[in-house]
Amino acid sequence: MYTFQLVFILAGISSIRAGPNSNTCSVYPKDLYIKAGENITITCQSACDGTSKIYWKLNNDRIDDSLSSMLNRTHTVLSLRNFTHPRATLQCYTADTQQVIGGTIIETYSAKPRNISCVHYKLNQEESGGLDSLTCTWEHHMNPPVNYAVESVFYKQKEILQCHSKKTTCTLTELFTLRDDNITVTVKATTHHWNVSSEPRTFALHDISKSLPPKDLEVADSAGSLSVKWRRLSPLEPGRCEVKCRKVLAGGEIVECDHSETGNNTRPYCLLNDEANGSIMINNVDSCTTYGFSVRCVLGKAIWSDWSKEKLHVTKLNKNHVNLRLWRKVSELEENGLRKVRVMWKGIPKDCGGTFDYTIKQTRYSEHMTGGNYTFCGNTTCDVVVNQDAHRINLTVFQNKEVLVVKSVYVPAVGESLPQVTNIQTLSDDKVIKVSWMAPMQPVSGYKIDWTQDGSQYHWKESEYTNVTLSGLQEKKPYNITVTPLFDDKTGQGTKVLHVCSSFGDPDSIAITVVPSYRQAFVSWNTKSQKECSGAVQSYTVNYYKTQDVLYLNVTVDGKMRNVSLKDLSPDTQYTVNVDARALTGISKSIDEKFTTTKFDPGLVTPLSVAGSVIIFLVLFLGLCVAVQWKKFQEKPVPNPALSSVGVWASQSQQKGICFQPFRNPSESHCDTVYPEKAQSTSTPSLVTGYDTNTASEYIVDYANSGMTLGHYTEDESPVEPAKTPPSPGESTALISSDSSTANPYRSQSSVESPVPETEKLSKHVPVKQQERALLKTIYVTLDMIEQDHKR
Repeated sequence: MYTFQLVFILAGISSIRAGPNSNTCSVYPKDLYIKAGENITITCQSACDGTSKIYWKLNNDRIDDSLSSMLNRTHTVLSLRNFTHPRATLQCYTADTQQVIGGTIIETYSAKPRNISCVHYKLNQEESGGLDSLTCTWEHHMNPPVNYAVESVFYKQKEILQCHSKKTTCTLTELFTLRDDNITVTVKATTHHWNVSSEPRTFALHDISKSLPPKDLEVADSAGSLSVKWRRLSPLEPGRCEVKCRKVLAGGEIVECDHSETGNNTRPYCLLNDEANGSIMINNVDSCTTYGFSVRCVLGKAIWSDWSKEKLHVTKLNKNHVNLRLWRKVSELEENGLRKVRVMWKGIPKDCGGTFDYTIKQTRYSEHMTGGNYTFCGNTTCDVVVNQDAHRINLTVFQNKEVLVVKSVYVPAVGESLPQVTNIQTLSDDKVIKVSWMAPMQPVSGYKIDWTQDGSQYHWKESEYTNVTLSGLQEKKPYNITVTPLFDDKTGQGTKVLHVCSSFGDPDSIAITVVPSYRQAFVSWNTKSQKECSGAVQSYTVNYYKTQDVLYLNVTVDGKMRNVSLKDLSPDTQYTVNVDARALTGISKSIDEKFTTTKFDPGLVTPLSVAGSVIIFLVLFLGLCVAVQWKKFQEKPVPNPALSSVGVWASQSQQKGICFQPFRNPSESHCDTVYPEKAQSTSTPSLVTGYDTNTASEYIVDYANSGMTLGHYTEDESPVEPAKTPPSPGESTALISSDSSTANPYRSQSSVESPVPETEKLSKHVPVKQQERALLKTIYVTLDMIEQDHKR
């Protein structure tokens, strides 16, 4: 061993002296493969780093510095003694920077294969001798891959056999062996680097022989017990067998049989001599239960055989094991005076073989089981009808047409006074309801508890105590529970508790309504039933925030509240609000509702509305007044210059001559006198453009074309209706010029000379004296004035 260590040191020194690699960093030798338990020396070269102080880690665990020593400034040697790791990683680190300089992998191999064991199989155990097999296993490390050779020496046969394998197991087949022979086994391990052999191991064949599992397992019922039989494959040699018993429970769970069922404190054994068949009796088995059996055997002190294939068997119904339980559910009295009774029973296993029939007989309690009606029913329930009297219901179970068991139950009469339980309390949690009650004053033999979720299917159980736990319920469903006390031959009055939830869900869903105003909002909500068993709300939380900045605020109120006012809000701002309902079972949240506060205070809107209404009324009233005055103004006769002519209005002293009726006010009786204007060639400038100054001093004004009516009258006379003549073609239509020389739309009433004789127009003119013309006034007359007067 010291020689091996010296070789490593010399190798390290030689590498140190190597010139080309003197400036590298490394750990050597690399990838070592050594025998487990040997010593090893590793060198770390740190020339590239320039550091002299290093430390080592083996599989990331630091090695004691005392195990390494420095050869020089750049080389450190690590010595490890009795190295047994199957595979390890060794690394060298700088002490200053803790950087990895280099590393190597070390693997070991075992010195020798060890823990050799062999099993001798007889391929045909029903005959003496025959071909056998021998399988041997051992322990040995296999890195790198190892080739194994197993050498078996049979002493009496003086035969040496070998098998080869790359695993730690090897099988010799088609052997012809003797029962009392001995065998010696040696395992050789070989690699490219080394080879090693195990210590020889000698076995007696009768000690390592292993029987094959028994065959043809049979199970049969026998008077409440089970008989298990099998056939072993080594009938020529004595041995013993063991039976393993398991049974399947109602829920599918498989358990070991109770030792009392086999009559032993341990598994049942069967001692066999030279018999081929074995058997054993299993007592106290349950009725209608699935049992499983398997058997194994051993020859002398040899190795136990494997378990045989499990045999399953369902036991028959044992009459002594039947525990029939009977109950009834009575409905309310109907209008026809009858009651429906649902009869329910338990205790007949469903998996039992055979044919079962059920018959129900109902008799009046006073008749003491005589007479009555019979009803044939199904497997677990049956409905019968009774009147308002007390009855007894009798159930008879037949198996294969033979009476198996008879049971009866009492049905009270309507209004019968019977004891009952009081103060029923319930507690629900995770599909389980715990029920407790107070017992009646009379002594009872037990209690029947029935419950239903939909009123059509009933479940029930019995209890000797004043409490019971109902499990296997539907989640979040209400149940009606009835507790009835039992007496010797009667039942008491049932006490009901309604709508008991098996568990509770989240609170009801929430619908919210928001009424916004100026700087506040009124939020109200209603809860809508979401589930039958929703959790009771403990509190409500109203969450609200501005839509644009998502700054959450909230208000929490008691679970009895259904509204809240949100204050100090910003005017003309959109908000988002929702309501959370909190219960012990969870939280329900409403959908988000958006609202916008008003821009103005409602307190100012009302006065402003009133003031605005008054102003609008005043404006309308003023407009109406203006419209009335405007209408009156439009109805006054206003001259239309485009349709007017020029005439001369006489003074009061000269109101004789022409009577102008269209200007007459109907309320007055006199006529206004109109005198035609006559041109003054000498004393008065001409008012009409293009007027002929050489006209006669007297002229006739022609109004026939314009529709005007002129009359010739004196102060003592009435007007004379003039004759209608066609207009004079010589009438002047020149416009009158004003002082400002602007255009004047009125036509001149002056006439040019006409060749018509003056006698033809006597009815249309009046002579005017020269001295009266100076006093005449100029007037303007429109044709529409005349038309309006005619309409009047």
